This record gives sequence, structure tokens and C-alpha cells, in this order.
Amino acid sequence: MRILIAGASGTIGTALVQQLSGAHDVHRLVRRKPANPDESYWDPSRGEIDQSAIEDADAVVNLSGAGIAGGLWTRSYKELLYSSRLKPTRTLVDAMVRAKNAPAVFISQSASGYYGDRGDEVLTESSSSGATILADICRRWEAEAHRAPSPVRVVTPRTGIVMTRGGGALPKLLLPLRLYGGGPIGSGQQWWPWITMTDQVRAMEFLLTAPIEGPVNLGAPEPAQVGTIVADLGNALHRPSTLRIPEKMLKVLGGRLAYELLLVSARMEPRVLTSAGFTFEQSTSRDLADWVRASLAT
Repeated sequence: MRILIAGASGTIGTALVQQLSGAHDVHRLVRRKPANPDESYWDPSRGEIDQSAIEDADAVVNLSGAGIAGGLWTRSYKELLYSSRLKPTRTLVDAMVRAKNAPAVFISQSASGYYGDRGDEVLTESSSSGATILADICRRWEAEAHRAPSPVRVVTPRTGIVMTRGGGALPKLLLPLRLYGGGPIGSGQQWWPWITMTDQVRAMEFLLTAPIEGPVNLGAPEPAQVGTIVADLGNALHRPSTLRIPEKMLKVLGGRLAYELLLVSARMEPRVLTSAGFTFEQSTSRDLADWVRASLAT
């Protein structure tokens, strides 16, 4: 397949390009003058895109968006969180509407934040959305993607917390553990819908051809509470994991960002994905710990 990727330079995008290269013809959208034949120009802030990149693509993968933890949630940064997702998605969809040969599939990233803070409730793809800022962003993000013309199969992966040594939550969990200062975050009872980067990119490749459309939960089939995840990681590093980080401290230091990023509970299950035959390499928090131990050894 000829696959066009927006957001290919991000953490997930970089890993996905590596996963797909060789088996597929991977093409990237860039916001500068293209330097290679596998690059095409776009400027989503202006709604501009090289139309031929869409015409030639069998599939389009949209990973665009400013980092959720890229800065304090000031008014301007919250506006950036919205615009950096909505404008690129709108630009891609508008190009598909104009296309004489629209791609067969459009995989447009969403997030587990769609569900908001739901305690112990089991969340499937049919569950309602939540009341947080991230939930509102995800609703609008997905709505933009689903404007794609009817011949296009639209998939909106609601990705959980991606565990990778290259960034995100995992290094921030491992550092205090290594320093004998790790422990539960807040109550430790909130559910985290985690997924390893290995399974994240495998699942996205699977979605390119699987007969699935609409929302798809991308999280391990056995989500875990934060306290369990930290304890299993501590065991993998042979470190204690009893120094709790108080919820009040997190809210004072990080405000709304800390709450929505660390303290909300989303017990998300990937029912659509597993029903379609996808199998995870890391399914439990102990699998995650083993995967981390093995990756640290290489």
C-alpha cells in the first residue's frame, strides 16, 4: 500500500514509519520544502496541501497534534491543543472531498481521553464521552475525521497511554523508581489504559486492512490501576514503589493538566480490535514490566 502519514516525525509517527517501511510505500507530509521523493508539502494552519499526495494514497494516517503534556494548560496552550488537531484533520478531509481518487482508508488518531474520568466503569467503543477538556477535544477531532467522503473507511483509534522508552509516561515513571523514590500517583486506584509502542504500531498496521470502521480502543486488553503498574515496574527494576505522590500536590503543581493526564480513570477495553482477531504481545501490567526489563537490557 501507498500510505500517507501526517505527523510522521512524532513519537508514534516515527515508530509507525519504521513498522511500515519495507512492506509498504510510506510517504510523509512535511511543513517545509520537501527534500526527498517520499515527502509532500502541507500547511494545515492555512488549509494547504499538495493534492497529488492525497490522490496517490491508498491510505492516510493522521497523527497530527501538539503534545498534551507539552506545556502548562494556559488559555493559549489549550487553544493550540484544539487547533493542532482540528485544522490538520480538516485539511486532510477537505482534500479527500476534492479528490477524484480518494484513499480507501483514513486512520485519524483520537485518544482514550474521549471517555473522561469514569472510575471503575468498563469502557468499550460504544460508551459515551466524558466531561473533561480532553473528551471535548476528542469528540471534535473525531467529528472532523468522519466528514470524509463515503467511499473512505474512517477509523478513529482512541489510543491510551503509549509506553515507550522514547518519551511520554514511561521514562517519567522509571526515573523516580530508579532513584528509590517511585510510588503510586494520587490514590493509585485510577485505571490507566496503557499500551506498549510495539502493540500500538502493530495495531495501526492491522487497521489498515481489517474490516473495521469507526472508533477503536487502542489499549491493552487488561488495563491496570496506576498502583499496580508502578509496583510491577518497580519489581522489574528491583526497586521499592511505596512513595506515594499526593493528589493535592499534583493539582497544585500541574493544575488541570495534572488532573486530566494523571488522575482521571479510564478502564478502557479494546473489544472491537480483539473481536477482529488482533492479538496483543503485551496484555497485562506484568507483560509490560517484562517488556520494559527486556528493552532496558538491549
